[in-house]
Amino acid sequence: MEKTFNINADTAAGAIAAALKADRLLLLTDVSGVKNSNDEVITELSAQQIRDMIKDGTISDGMIPKTETALYALDGGVRAVVILDGRVPNACLLELFTEHGAGSLIRN
Repeated sequence: MEKTFNINADTAAGAIAAALKADRLLLLTDVSGVKNSNDEVITELSAQQIRDMIKDGTISDGMIPKTETALYALDGGVRAVVILDGRVPNACLLELFTEHGAGSLIRN
């Protein structure tokens, strides 16, 4: 009997990054990053801030799996996670090779 599994790609990426003890995990999405209650992108956050924002409802809907993946990866030894807008041309290059990066950087 065949079984079908529905595995979230972000969850899989976080698990792989943690297993590899990656320096950085980039999670692409269709928004510009983690936003505060005023709908402004937060460029740098701690893991604790993410936990607090999930708890108070600031982070909701589709951003919850991404931020939970970020927390899992950080807990697993990944040094930093970035949530960035995959619709932006060269977003990954901007993150990796510019001082200001792109999206929201999350660290412990």
